[in-house]
Amino acid sequence: MKDKIITSTLLIIMCLNMVDVVSDLRLQVPLWHIIEESTIVFISGLMAAYLIMEMRRRTRALSKLGQALTLSEQKFAQLNQEMQIARHQYSEVIRKQLHDWKLSDSEKEVSMLMLKGLNFQEIASLRNTKEKTVRQQASSIYAKSGLEGRHEFAAWFLEDFLS
Repeated sequence: MKDKIITSTLLIIMCLNMVDVVSDLRLQVPLWHIIEESTIVFISGLMAAYLIMEMRRRTRALSKLGQALTLSEQKFAQLNQEMQIARHQYSEVIRKQLHDWKLSDSEKEVSMLMLKGLNFQEIASLRNTKEKTVRQQASSIYAKSGLEGRHEFAAWFLEDFLS
């Protein structure tokens, strides 16, 4: 907006000085005065033209940025959708493995919460049980899975992602 005001002002200055130059020519004003006012007309016109070209350049650049942003948003949405699908598939793989280990529903729930990184106290609080119960369920999970402990349990599911 500011550039449009400046450009308009320069064009008005240019036009008014041009009218003044034409009237000065009729009145046979000294040559130095006509040259001075003609210079003002010329510089005003150049600056107005420069500002117009600069506004067009910025408009094109802004348009390109808008297109790039739209493309990036589309790619992000696609990637986000792919990540959701992958998360769902991975979750299904985990659920299948927990089923194959013949874990009870409670043990499956504790397993998922352990994989999410919750400690036994947090799991007990979430499930409205005692921490001792969660520890016993965790021991049962380790026994049924043939794994030594919590770290080995988590590593079993993450191992393929780290290679």
